Amino acid sequence: MDDLVAMLGDPDAGVRGSALHALACDRCKEGSCRPVEAEVLPRAMALLATDPDAHVRAHAIGLVGRWVHTNSTAEAALLQAMRSDSSAAVRKKAGWLMPGGTIYRKTVPKLRKRDPKSNN
Repeated sequence: MDDLVAMLGDPDAGVRGSALHALACDRCKEGSCRPVEAEVLPRAMALLATDPDAHVRAHAIGLVGRWVHTNSTAEAALLQAMRSDSSAAVRKKAGWLMPGGTIYRKTVPKLRKRDPKSNN
């Protein structure tokens, strides 16, 4: 995981994009290996806001979107990209992960049913 996080700062756009994809994609991970929000979210938001490569920014959306349901700064970063990114593809993908978007609706955490026998 540390190697992937370090690759977010690589000078090659392909390496940055691949690292973002690997961190965001559950199918690309083995076992229960998940990125730690505090370690990767700020870096992913920075890449989304400033990376010169639109493909890298599009991959950053996938990683930022992991926390859109629980982190208001992630939502704000996606909103900014949706409104002002120079790439139409990046703006479109950001919209998918915003509240009301198709991916957002599919990834809303399910509410756990309360057990009527428990006191919780």
